[in-house]
Amino acid sequence: MKMDRVSAAMARAGIPPRDAYDLPTSSARFPDGAWYRMEVSGVERPEVLEALVDEADRRRVPIHRLISTVMGATLLDKDELRRFARLAADARMEVIITPGPRSAWDTGRQVATPEGALSGLRFRGSDQLRYVITDIMRAIELGFRGFLVIDEGLLWLLNELKQRGDIPADVVFKVSIYAGHASAAGGHVLEMLGAGTFNPVADLSLPQLASIRQGTNLPLDLHIYLAESFGGYNRFYDAPEMARCCAPCYFKIEPGPACAAGPGALYKPWTSVEALAALAREKVKYAQIIHELIQENYPEAQLSERGAKDLAIPKP
Repeated sequence: MKMDRVSAAMARAGIPPRDAYDLPTSSARFPDGAWYRMEVSGVERPEVLEALVDEADRRRVPIHRLISTVMGATLLDKDELRRFARLAADARMEVIITPGPRSAWDTGRQVATPEGALSGLRFRGSDQLRYVITDIMRAIELGFRGFLVIDEGLLWLLNELKQRGDIPADVVFKVSIYAGHASAAGGHVLEMLGAGTFNPVADLSLPQLASIRQGTNLPLDLHIYLAESFGGYNRFYDAPEMARCCAPCYFKIEPGPACAAGPGALYKPWTSVEALAALAREKVKYAQIIHELIQENYPEAQLSERGAKDLAIPKP
């Protein structure tokens, strides 16, 4: 079989047949016309959000999206969640809540083994699906409108519930890096299943990212700074080309020793609130630097203002 025939078949299916080595400029934009936005992960508690908002105001840099309660929203009581929702609503920032129940909350340990981890972080049985959807509903009742999803089965089910009216129509689902998608075909599948945005794996080349943009309409959530446990990527100087080739995209800022697993994991309930708040301020500074690098090298790219109308801002 000649690869040219496969390339033609892929193109007929709407998937780029090659990585985009020519790095074409994306013509897609956010609804407000912007090319890129800023996302900060690990906003675990209201006190961390307070520090982030204060730093964003001081530096006059908009932060659009917060990946929050990565340790699990179950571990915040309702008063904490209500306060979190009010703070984010006042600051006009989108919140993507991470629900608590997941495979690592179960008694099964396959996911903790070297080979078992390769099968992915999937929900185990109907009880776990019921638990995680209940946790999402709990957060919806308190005003949250955005949620992080790892499992494609859960994504499909949540979208079914949304279409049936069991989940409000304005709720959005973001697919995590832990889902492990790395191609335009993966992005296309997630779009079909009801994702609002998705996070490709972090170590893709610019041509690979550009090919994903050609094969899906979803905004791309791009790690521009990622924890040492994932490889310690710092791609600040890729930012202008990322904005040009991948628009619309979110720049994800997530430095540190580890995210949610392994030694040094930051997003755990026993991590100091003060340490997370200090790190949140650093992340806002990095957002400012990234924005400056883009504007100095590709000033055509527009950054969304804070509080864009299409953001999943809480409604407490």
